[in-house]
Amino acid sequence: MTTTVLVAGATGDLGTRIVHALLDDRSPVGGTGADRGPVLVRALSRSGGAAGSTGAASAFGAPDRVRLVSAAYDDHDALVRALDGVDVVVSAVSGTRSVIVDAQSALLRAAVDAGVPRFLPSDYSADYRSITPGTNRNFELRREFTAVLDAAPVRATSVLNGAFTDMLTGQAPMILFDRRRVLYWSSADQVLDFTTKDDTARVTALAALDPDAPRVVEVAGDRVTARSVADTLSQLTGTHFRTQWAGTASTLSAMARIGRRVSSAPDDEPFPAWQGMQYFVSMFSGEATLHHVRNDRYGPHRWTTVRDVLAAHLAADTAA
Repeated sequence: MTTTVLVAGATGDLGTRIVHALLDDRSPVGGTGADRGPVLVRALSRSGGAAGSTGAASAFGAPDRVRLVSAAYDDHDALVRALDGVDVVVSAVSGTRSVIVDAQSALLRAAVDAGVPRFLPSDYSADYRSITPGTNRNFELRREFTAVLDAAPVRATSVLNGAFTDMLTGQAPMILFDRRRVLYWSSADQVLDFTTKDDTARVTALAALDPDAPRVVEVAGDRVTARSVADTLSQLTGTHFRTQWAGTASTLSAMARIGRRVSSAPDDEPFPAWQGMQYFVSMFSGEATLHHVRNDRYGPHRWTTVRDVLAAHLAADTAA
C-alpha cells in the first residue's frame, strides 16, 4: 500500500533529511521488521509553483517519488488542494510564533478539511511540556501549538529528541575547545539528551509511516553529562579537559531574560543568543529531560553518539 507524506519545510536542513529518510527503503517500519510499502512525498513550498517541481524533486534523487506542491499558509483553499489524498503531514518548519503557531495552525486546519488522518508537528526538541513558564520562548510556542493540535480531529505524533548533537561543535557554546573546558550550570552530572539531525530524521520518517505511532516518540542518540563529555574529550585529544561551573540554571535564566530585553535581534529571530541560554536552562535544570526514551521502537539502529560527533569534529580540525 502506497503512503503519501506531505513534508512542510522540506527544503530546510532537517526537512531535507526527513525527505531522504522517507525515501530510504532499507529501514523497516516498527519493531517487527515488516517492510514498508512505497512512499510518495509531497514537498510543500510557499512559492515556486509547478515550474520548479522537476528541479526540486530531482534534488532529492527520486524525481518519480517526490512532487513539489506550492501553497501560501494564508491560502486555505490552496493548502487543502495540496493536501488532497495525503496520508500524513510531517511539519519541519522552523521559526517563531508566525511559523510554529500561526503557519502550523493553518496547515492543521487545511489537513482536517482535506481529511488527512495524521499530523507530526515541528517539535524535534527536548521535553517542552513541563518547563516553567517564561523560561524558554521556543518551547512555549511548541506547547501552545500542541494545545491546538490535541484539540483537532487528527492523530498526532510528536518526536522529542533532546538537543541536536551537531550543536555541540557549533551553535551551543558548552565546549570551549581552545581552553579545554566544558561548561555546566548547576550540576556537572545533570543528564543531557542529544540526537543528531540524521538520526532524528530517521525516527521521524519511521514514525510518519507507523500507523500505530504513539502521541509522543522519545529518542536519545546519546545521554551524557558535562563531566562525561569532558572525559570523552580528554580521551580523544590526549589532553585534559576540565569541567567549569558557569553558575546555576536560575542565574542563567536571569541572564537570558536580560539578554532578551537588550537584544538587537528581531523578535522573529528563531535562535538569538538569549534563546540558546534558555535552552541550556531547560536542559541543566532537568525540566526538559526525556523520561520515556524508546530507542528500540523502530528496531536495532547504530545511533551516532556524542563521542562520534566530537571525534569527527576534531579530525576535521586536524585535517584543516
